[in-house]
Amino acid sequence: MNELLTYFPDLTDAQRAQFAALDGLYRDWNAKINVISRQDIDALYEKHVLHSLGIAKVIQFTPGTEILDVGTGGGFPGIPLAILFPMVKFHLVDSIGKKIKVVQEVTTALGLQNVRAEQARVEQIKGTYDFVVSRAVTRLQPFMGWVRYKITKRGNNDLHNGVLYLKGGDVTEELAEIPEKHRLYNLSDYFEGEFFETKKVVYVKK
Repeated sequence: MNELLTYFPDLTDAQRAQFAALDGLYRDWNAKINVISRQDIDALYEKHVLHSLGIAKVIQFTPGTEILDVGTGGGFPGIPLAILFPMVKFHLVDSIGKKIKVVQEVTTALGLQNVRAEQARVEQIKGTYDFVVSRAVTRLQPFMGWVRYKITKRGNNDLHNGVLYLKGGDVTEELAEIPEKHRLYNLSDYFEGEFFETKKVVYVKK
């Protein structure tokens, strides 16, 4: 939590309280429904919360932006981003019902009014969004096939609408497989620590 405040010092008291509550909430729910590895639960803020917020180092979403989080698992990156951007709408989806239950319970406990969680495959989702976010649920080529037509062209952010994908390691080969314009942001430019040395935000323009 202290590390989080180092990188995001301008949080309101309400946001600080919400971020602080994540540890207890995920420990409680993880004991019932395993959504985070036992090893990672002790590094929740680094490996899940800060990692998710790497997207916020790339873009500051404007109020009213609509975001789809695909394969959200236990709520990452959607829940940390929803805390940070309370005026932005988040739709978190995962095909596994027990994971969505955890997301719904954590969202309710935090009092987040800007999050909707749904058990669904991304192919079933109707409507369009300004951005799609995700944490490396598959290779980029099939992922873009799932979401390419779920992104609206008209946007109101500094970046054109598109995909913000959290990935690790060498993504050169994957990027060569997609036709869209893209850009890499190394999270090591924003966060210190070995965990972030190979982590990236891949931005793919609509």
